[in-house]
Amino acid sequence: MINYNNKTFRSVENTENGEVNGDTTFHYKQKGNIVTATYSGGSIVEGHLIALMTENGDLTMRYHHVNNQNVLMTGVCRSIPEILSNGKIRLHELWQWTSGDGSTGRSIVEEV
Repeated sequence: MINYNNKTFRSVENTENGEVNGDTTFHYKQKGNIVTATYSGGSIVEGHLIALMTENGDLTMRYHHVNNQNVLMTGVCRSIPEILSNGKIRLHELWQWTSGDGSTGRSIVEEV
C-alpha cells in the first residue's frame, strides 16, 4: 500500500484549462484509506482535496480551491500512482471541473 502521509507534490504538467502549475505545491496527509491535502501557489490562493485510496494506491478525489481571481472552483479527479526509480511517487491525473465549463483535463504531479 502506498503511503501518502506527509508527502509534498508539485505540478509538472497540466492541460491548458487547468489552474494548477509548477508553482502549486500540495501537502498530503493520510489516515487509513482517506487522503487529504492542502494546496496553494501560482494561481491558487487556497485549496483542499479529499480522496479515497484503493489497495493499489489509486485516488478518487474531490477538490476545491479559490483562485487569484477570487473565484471558487470545484472538481473531481482520478489519480493513478507510478513509483519512480528514485522511490518517489508520480501521480497521473484525469480530472473534470464541476464548476465553470465542466471541461476535462490531464495533469501530472510529482513528489518533491
